[in-house]
Amino acid sequence: MKYLHLVIFWFLIFSCQAQEESLLIEKRLISDLTNTPIYPRLTEETNGQISWKEEYKYLDSIEIYGITYMSDGLEIKGLLVQPKSEEKYPCVIYNRGGNRAFGSLKIAHGAITLGQIAKEGYVVIASQYRGNSGGEGMEEFGGEEVNDIIILTEVLEEVAAADTDKIGMYGWSRGGMMTYIALTKTNRIKAAVVGGAISDVYENIKDRPEMETGVLAELIPNYAENKEEEIEKRSAIKWVDKFPKDVPLLMLHGNSDWRVKPEQSLRLALELEKYRIPYRLIMFEGGDHGISEHKKEVNEQVLDWFERYLKNDEPLPNMDYHGR
Repeated sequence: MKYLHLVIFWFLIFSCQAQEESLLIEKRLISDLTNTPIYPRLTEETNGQISWKEEYKYLDSIEIYGITYMSDGLEIKGLLVQPKSEEKYPCVIYNRGGNRAFGSLKIAHGAITLGQIAKEGYVVIASQYRGNSGGEGMEEFGGEEVNDIIILTEVLEEVAAADTDKIGMYGWSRGGMMTYIALTKTNRIKAAVVGGAISDVYENIKDRPEMETGVLAELIPNYAENKEEEIEKRSAIKWVDKFPKDVPLLMLHGNSDWRVKPEQSLRLALELEKYRIPYRLIMFEGGDHGISEHKKEVNEQVLDWFERYLKNDEPLPNMDYHGR
């Protein structure tokens, strides 16, 4: 009997230790930007004194961290940006575009892309995806590494400033595709924004054959044997019925985008109509893939969407046909 009690005691100890294991295993403050390539762009010299340019003075109000966290037993790298003030803030998961080193997150993304959201009162977290920037494993361009962004809803539980009842998601290009997939696999996202998002991989291959030979075939396991199935998994246009009806979606696209043709968002919008998914589509005249010609307006639209549906809990739009 004494032996049984001892076994139970140690079982409880090890169970508690397992429950207490942290997903966020490193959070390293990036406090000095002076030696980074982005620094000259952020600063100006006046009377021999170097200071932030007016539009980047918010950098004194935020903190940028390099993070390492666990996903499927792998160590994954990423960034975390948050206000310095010790309060609770809504959260935004940012999903990067590109693949492998192309499009990987740099300190510049933390200072500008993520920082401009964080300065408005958000905790912003982003993954490099497995296998990138020193992380373990190998990304699959919309495969198992989708878990690397879904687990961030739990990683945020370990961030003191994060209000995890209010989590939004924001993805660009491939990151938009990742956002679409993630919305069908978690119910913890309250509002979403995508830009230049891939919604039909078949069309992407047709427009850019090099995407198949240089990306899909190299990253997706057993691609040649399971081509149709794997492409469909990554093409939201094929499974719009799986989208949640309680997550308002803002879609942004430049109609001069050659990387992801604007028709992808236009056709997806028509499918969203069929299933009465709450969405707003904004097409920017002459906008390229990053909609760089309308960057100020893009930022305003993104922040307004999260302000309404994440920060202020605005009621969902009435998607029933109505009116006089």
